[in-house]
Amino acid sequence: MSDLLDRLRGRGWRMTSQRRVVAEVLDGEHVHLTADEVHARAVQLLPEISRATVYNALGELVSLGEVVEVSTNGRAKRYDPNAHHPHQHLVCSACGLIRDVHPAGDVLAGLLAEERFGFTVSEVEITYRGLCPACA
Repeated sequence: MSDLLDRLRGRGWRMTSQRRVVAEVLDGEHVHLTADEVHARAVQLLPEISRATVYNALGELVSLGEVVEVSTNGRAKRYDPNAHHPHQHLVCSACGLIRDVHPAGDVLAGLLAEERFGFTVSEVEITYRGLCPACA
């Protein structure tokens, strides 16, 4: 479950009604919405919110490191509010559904020292692909 609203309040992010609605739309479990989906949901809560305002708020949230942009094979970028909770993604190759997954074990253990080429690895990003139950 995302704690985006709590994190933003803790940072003192100026919570205008438009920003609050964007954060509320993103706050939740397994939320990986496109900017257009965020806008569509935000309009239901605040009819006067513009697409540009949604895009600007998303850009600010990404710049703050509170939301992560997730790109999947040429599809529209999606926005993940679980920026502070280590996880990987499971992506449906057909419909693009994205789910957070938490594989067991050390993800670096699979990368042998000789395959690191002297790099000091600071983060790992793994994407699992397949078909969701609806598309299978």
